[in-house]
Amino acid sequence: PPALRPRPVFHTQLAHGSPTGRIEGFTNVKELYGKIAEAFRLPAAEVMFCTLNTHKVDMDKLLGGQIGLEDFIFAHVKGQRKEVEVFKSEEALGLTITDNGAGYAFIKRIKEGSVIDHIQLISVGDMIEAINGQSLLGCRHYEVARLLKELPRGRTFTLKLTEPRKAFDMIGVRSGGGRPGSGPQLGTGRGTLRLRSRGPATVEDVPSAFEEKAIEKVDDLLESYMGIRDTELAATMVELGKDKRNPDELAEALDERLGDFAFPDEFVFDVWGAIGDAKVGRF
Repeated sequence: PPALRPRPVFHTQLAHGSPTGRIEGFTNVKELYGKIAEAFRLPAAEVMFCTLNTHKVDMDKLLGGQIGLEDFIFAHVKGQRKEVEVFKSEEALGLTITDNGAGYAFIKRIKEGSVIDHIQLISVGDMIEAINGQSLLGCRHYEVARLLKELPRGRTFTLKLTEPRKAFDMIGVRSGGGRPGSGPQLGTGRGTLRLRSRGPATVEDVPSAFEEKAIEKVDDLLESYMGIRDTELAATMVELGKDKRNPDELAEALDERLGDFAFPDEFVFDVWGAIGDAKVGRF
């Protein structure tokens, strides 16, 4: 029974290099960062995000809402700060934003050939600290994506960024971010620890093929409509939608649980279709 299961213990290192630490007893991402900071005697605000089973800034291995019980956690901490001026020559900047669940939004993907792709100082993994002097600390990814989208075309704006501290073998490497269609990384262990923004963490079986595919499709829709990627959010939406009978019921459930996102009607309809396709095996 779940009540008798031992509390999961995870091994962790700082991504730029450190001894191995052991952490346990966290129920959400913010508490996880706190435990990592405690293990390495760092301020909790120094932890930017975590990757699973790799020390590299690999957005395919980003820790989201689930951790495999046998996964090794690498914590990326704040490194160099930088300020960059960007001329918005196109409506779309080519950025996909995600956040760490604890107040930091950062770049998950840079589209090849885009406005941002031509600026070598900006990289995947950079935390967006401010736009035109307006602090974004504490903002969710969708708020940051909206602000970037609303910036006027034909004007220059300033980004204040913080990059993750890099190990020697990572310096000079610029990652293109997560690949479209690569699917959510839900851990390699025999079970997963599901972290929730509300309520306790739970140990669950590895997600079914339906859930994995539905989460991947919904995450793709989030990027297409809103410029964000978030497997935890996508998993929550699949969970809310898998037993609904029509798009209206799904819309009602999303408004009740996730009303802050203000999802457009056409997006909700596409999410309903994606979940339906995954149910019947139309992958």
